[in-house]
Amino acid sequence: MNKPDITYDYIAIEGNIGTGKTSFCKKLAYEYNTGLILEQFADNPFLPLFYKDPQRYAFTVELFFMTERYKQMQSQMTTKGLFQDFFLSDYAFIKTLLFARKNLGEEEFKLFQMLYSVMAKNVPSPSLFVYFHRDVDYLLKNIEKRGREIEVDIKADYLKKVQDSYFEYFRNVTNIPILIIDLKELDFIADPNAFEVIVGLISKPYRPGVHRISLNT
Repeated sequence: MNKPDITYDYIAIEGNIGTGKTSFCKKLAYEYNTGLILEQFADNPFLPLFYKDPQRYAFTVELFFMTERYKQMQSQMTTKGLFQDFFLSDYAFIKTLLFARKNLGEEEFKLFQMLYSVMAKNVPSPSLFVYFHRDVDYLLKNIEKRGREIEVDIKADYLKKVQDSYFEYFRNVTNIPILIIDLKELDFIADPNAFEVIVGLISKPYRPGVHRISLNT
């Protein structure tokens, strides 16, 4: 692979559950030998309970995620190696607030937002926010294919709700570039050319605001 230069200090690769963001981050980090932060979702003991009973466990699961993401970013983003040009993560800290807004009741969200505001001041914003978009039907197939026990109760309406929360957020972002890549059913792990196309897009300079690109399969 003829690697293009990536000039961003911190790139967050986001997307719905099952888009392939973590797989992409691992491959990109390997190619560039760069700092990598991966969300440890399996460490959340409340997640399986939440998928079975969202109303009862929403606040607990979101609070656990927020504190773990905060600790992870605080510890890892201060250890940039001498030969690492940028940091890469498979989530952005704002994800904490987006999921909480959809999952919590009004009063719970007010309390959660207060806690989030204190923590967010100490977490860097990505210099490029990349969002991998795929249709909900594809996501369900991919979730079923990878067979994670904690994900068996995820439904289409929940994935649609998550998707909507991201796009609502994007409408109000003016301070950083947001790159939405519609991957359709593109398999960038099996197809090296597809991976290179995405890396090429990420290496380009973008103005603050939303930029959307649709890739053909």
